[in-house]
Amino acid sequence: MLKINELTLRRGPEPLLEDANAIVHGGQRVAIIGANGAGKTSLFKLILGELTPDAGEFSLPGRCRIAHMEQEVTAGDRLALDYVLDGHHLLRELEQKLSIAEEKDDHNQIAHLHGELEAIGAYEAPVTAEKLLHGLGFQQHELAKPVNDFSGGWRIRLNLAQALMCPSDLLLLDEPTNHLDLEAVIWLEQWLKRYTGTILFISHDRDFIDTVATHILHFEHKKLNQYKGSYSDFEQQRAQKLAQHQSQYEKQQQRIGEIQSFVNRFKAKATKAKQAQSRMKELERMETIAPAHIDSPFNFSFPEAEKVSSPLLTIQKSDLGYRDKVVLNNFTASILPGTRVGLLGPNGAGKSTLVKSLVGDLAQINGQRAEGEHLKIGYFAQHQLEELDLTASPFLHLQRIRPTATDHEIRNFLGGFDFRGDSALEVITRFSGGEKARLALAIIAWQKPNLLMLDEPTNHLDLEMRHALTMALQAFQGAILIVSHDRHLLKNTVDTFWLVANGRVEEFSGDLHDYENWLQAYHSDNKRVDKNESDADNASLLQGESAEDRKDRKRVAAEKRKRLSPLKKKLSKAESDMSKHQEQLVLLEEALADADLYQAVNKEKLKVILDQQTQHKQALEDVELAWFELSEEIEVAEKNDD
Repeated sequence: MLKINELTLRRGPEPLLEDANAIVHGGQRVAIIGANGAGKTSLFKLILGELTPDAGEFSLPGRCRIAHMEQEVTAGDRLALDYVLDGHHLLRELEQKLSIAEEKDDHNQIAHLHGELEAIGAYEAPVTAEKLLHGLGFQQHELAKPVNDFSGGWRIRLNLAQALMCPSDLLLLDEPTNHLDLEAVIWLEQWLKRYTGTILFISHDRDFIDTVATHILHFEHKKLNQYKGSYSDFEQQRAQKLAQHQSQYEKQQQRIGEIQSFVNRFKAKATKAKQAQSRMKELERMETIAPAHIDSPFNFSFPEAEKVSSPLLTIQKSDLGYRDKVVLNNFTASILPGTRVGLLGPNGAGKSTLVKSLVGDLAQINGQRAEGEHLKIGYFAQHQLEELDLTASPFLHLQRIRPTATDHEIRNFLGGFDFRGDSALEVITRFSGGEKARLALAIIAWQKPNLLMLDEPTNHLDLEMRHALTMALQAFQGAILIVSHDRHLLKNTVDTFWLVANGRVEEFSGDLHDYENWLQAYHSDNKRVDKNESDADNASLLQGESAEDRKDRKRVAAEKRKRLSPLKKKLSKAESDMSKHQEQLVLLEEALADADLYQAVNKEKLKVILDQQTQHKQALEDVELAWFELSEEIEVAEKNDD
């Protein structure tokens, strides 16, 4: 599919890649990883023809259809659904030709174009676009809103939907999960696993990589190193490779000792069996892969607070929301030192509302709030990046907070966040989103909080910085409350989950795998409604309901489940069959990449493999068609029942 041979690529005086080599075979899902600035996005620009090699070459198959996710935030009056459909370029081209033919009243051309439109599935395209938008978190009423009405993060989601809408052989995705919540990330993973072409994607979400990737392409020392398997497989392989260097041994052992110490502390206080088992598994795995991150430029901690109160914060019987609009009902909680909470819940359920209320940025509608005498909150949210002083340096940001600190103290602290040398004194006007996010975290840590409130802290952070943040949060002695779509961060840093859904906040007894199952059930039972209307709708539905009415409602619901159950079982089997055929096609592509296979002595073997490839491709097409038909049948049945 993609061959890179002795490639040199420059963006400035120093080369990003020098004499680099790599081969990506058809059907592979390749995660591209490496430090910020290593050249990952430049590789995409090279593939898209926006850059040319300084030396060497790269090649793609002829007539290769490429789809890619635009990073620019688009504005305009185009409706969201139409904007996504624009991603299907051939569809739009044929529609334009049809419009011209109709103006000319050319009946032959009109008939011909309708045939072409039918051949590319044009009449099902709006339904496909709707499914993409729903999967990425858009509500039905938002599909008819202009792009201008959406915030920057939601416009990026529209760009992602547009890329997924485009028929392609090669899909390029640059940080596709950056502006998604956990629910949308899970949906995207399943979509990408069903995609039959080749995927190259840049991501700093390790659990996303683990789920989607079949191979890793690592930018390191101006070379491209290839690994087979997931990110976890890459870590283990790289750990073994680096462990062979004796000079790194002592540093590795120190880091492993730190992790083991945390494991022991966690064992001593673990109370929730299922979550504890999941957490222990993650921590023990981190010991084995510690050497893979030994050369990370990040090494920081959250210093212990000077004073602590217990409880730190208590809220009792409070409705939370915006003036007269209640989002969360009757919330009660007490946050003690050492509390470590991860917030779960569907998009729009009120997670950010809860965080803003706990921080104090959003006033409670009613109820009581009691802050501990020594409460000191360290709050990270995306708007924190916008509040940084663009005319000041990282050094000056910290110096303003603590004027008595010495230059040496400030420089040492900033060094752990990889602001070293001149970069610590450089004004941040031209800093990237990742650099600003690192600075915002450094400012929080510098103030020694005893309660961390983190709303999507990993957006813009690369894999090494996310790993360092995970380590720092593990060692933090204070309380933590996190909203994040980064499941690895959640699994390694929190002890308890709160589920925010249906206007309530309740403790969730399971782990993240159980939460994925909960989400599926939540959608299957048709329980997801607009949060602003859910409480009123539910009250009107149940208020004054007689025993006979309740019995009838339960009977109707049972009949609906009975009708849909066989269809959903078939849909599940179709998804399983698609995965099997895709896995077999990847293996066959790898076999076909072996040059020895094309020698005369292997003629029969080559024929068998090609026949198998044809069979699996045809079977995959048949199963995909069945999957779409079943999805449509279920959707129609659910609408008719409603």
